[in-house]
Amino acid sequence: MSQLKNSKKFKWALDFNPKSRSQTTELPSPPGYSQSTSANYVETSKDSDSQLLLIKKLWDVALGPLKQVPMNLFIMYMAGNSISIFPIMMVGMLIVRPIKALFTTQSTFKMVEGTQAVGQKFVYIIGNIVNIFLALYKFQSMGLLPTHSSDWLAFEEPLTRMEHIGGGLSML
Repeated sequence: MSQLKNSKKFKWALDFNPKSRSQTTELPSPPGYSQSTSANYVETSKDSDSQLLLIKKLWDVALGPLKQVPMNLFIMYMAGNSISIFPIMMVGMLIVRPIKALFTTQSTFKMVEGTQAVGQKFVYIIGNIVNIFLALYKFQSMGLLPTHSSDWLAFEEPLTRMEHIGGGLSML
């Protein structure tokens, strides 16, 4: 009974047994297929894919500081202008992180080579400088930067306000 089942072949069945393959003829290659170029193409496509992925990853690293600008703006808004320990710590971290990143630029991009390396480093440095300027602006708005001569000279009188404006009304 089992021999009867094995001998019965369906027209849609394929036999992948190597013993029976020697008895049948080999199937021709599909149109456009060439075995000599396929191995070479696979190696070059893997190399080009890995290069493209590396370039994409390095551009993500280079654009990272610029992507942090909106979040830093939100942190600056939430910190407020009061002088207390938490806003000072938050703004301090806003300036410390980009400065550390600028000092470690070479180690960040140590594997970069090629035509886009200079552009990636330039974008990375510009992004960190933008974040430093944002932190300096926040320090200025909090009044922590010495911008007047009375801030560092003891004999200078601090600036006095001539008027204060609140709610759209001028109060003398």
